[in-house]
Amino acid sequence: MPANRPSLPLNIVIVGASGDLARQKIAPALFALFCQGLLPERCQIIGFARSDYTDDSFRARLAETLTCRYRPGRNCRQLTQDFLARCFYCRGDYDARDAFLDVYQIMRRLEDGAGGGNRLFYMAVPPQVFQDVAQAIGGAGLVHCQGPRWSRVIVEKPFGKDRASSDRLVRDLRTIFTEEQTYRIDHYLGKEVIQNLLILRFANAVFEPLWNRRHIERVEIVWHEDIGMEGRGGYFDHYGIIRDVMQNHLLQILALTAMERPAKLDHAGAIRAAKVRLLRAVAPVRAGGLRLGQYGAARTSGRRRPGYLDEAQVAAGSLTPTYAAVRLRLRNPRWRGVPFDLEAGKGLHDRLTEIRIHFRRRPAAAFRFQTQPLPGNVLVIRVQPDEGIYLRVNNKVPGLAMALAPTMLDLRYADAFPRRPIPSAYECLLWEALEGDRSLFISEAELAAAWDIFTPALHALDRRPRRPLPYVFGSAGPQADAGG
Repeated sequence: MPANRPSLPLNIVIVGASGDLARQKIAPALFALFCQGLLPERCQIIGFARSDYTDDSFRARLAETLTCRYRPGRNCRQLTQDFLARCFYCRGDYDARDAFLDVYQIMRRLEDGAGGGNRLFYMAVPPQVFQDVAQAIGGAGLVHCQGPRWSRVIVEKPFGKDRASSDRLVRDLRTIFTEEQTYRIDHYLGKEVIQNLLILRFANAVFEPLWNRRHIERVEIVWHEDIGMEGRGGYFDHYGIIRDVMQNHLLQILALTAMERPAKLDHAGAIRAAKVRLLRAVAPVRAGGLRLGQYGAARTSGRRRPGYLDEAQVAAGSLTPTYAAVRLRLRNPRWRGVPFDLEAGKGLHDRLTEIRIHFRRRPAAAFRFQTQPLPGNVLVIRVQPDEGIYLRVNNKVPGLAMALAPTMLDLRYADAFPRRPIPSAYECLLWEALEGDRSLFISEAELAAAWDIFTPALHALDRRPRRPLPYVFGSAGPQADAGG
């Protein structure tokens, strides 16, 4: 265990601990930090939800998803037992102050006699109960307001449905937790390749001089999933692909890709300020500029895949889009005239998240033997799966004749760092929250700027819904089916 491991006691309270997010993402991430010696010796995890678990049954549920990938084959069983011994469960209603007083009784086991401790609250619950939970936590006196001990809260997206509802959520939470105590999580910001964007751009002299309208023709940011609702039909039908993916994940990727160099590259406030300036430079989206689609049933790999309207908990005749594409324009000197094309969809032919930087083409006259314009260079930053960075360059084809062909220079993370496990996004973000580093979390100003881009179009679609273009499950989306 590292000698510099934090010494103050730490209570981590997972509100909504009976859900899949806690079991599949949060608990495994905390276990990974535990295996690396990054949690304090005096640390306990308290699950809170309405489900009827005991400490033992809660531990058994968590154990199903824990893996010792940082210490394979070495003391794994003992590590798992040691971690689970630090996990406890408290049942109660989310708006019940008395239930959180029961949580406090569990906290006292760790904190009494130690001068108090730090507290991290993770709201793994729907946003409509954030305020109830916060009020109950505050009413139970569990939030440290000053002194050497800290209290922090992590909240999951979606942060509202538009600018106004987002602002209300911010104001409501601020009655209990200050902005400095609030960590709004977008798990894409914890992905290794997204974190590497700052390094790629500003630690390599070859890229930054070319990172502008003179050399870049267009930028694509794509997010594809090859699955349907997977039990999330009720949630998704309420929000849709724009609110679920495009307004948050893709705009955060856009901000890191296109922002100006921050005043300080290692300062959370400077990075977030640069992102805000970029987002405020994006022209608001008009409803007519959105291409919307909705997947229909298909038979793929010998299996029938239901259409969106056949999914459980989806309203009959729903017009909620499962696919959206939009072209954004940035109103600043660096990017004026360069289109940024965003695309997000479910039920597509692949699972992929990529940033594609298309550089301007060289003229055909560059070489006498070349009659067509040379293919443009493309820098591909693959976020998932198979994390990597690829650069398409023009090369001479081996042989006596003079001919060119585009080829790929590739850096696959798995090949470049074979002995370095890639941390999950939740590992990175939980560690940053424990460290008090808010660089990878969304500020109030970022949230407002991002909603300002899409709110006008979303309101227009709410007033006058339009039927999304159909596309077949497992296809490339509506543009392929429609011949576009």
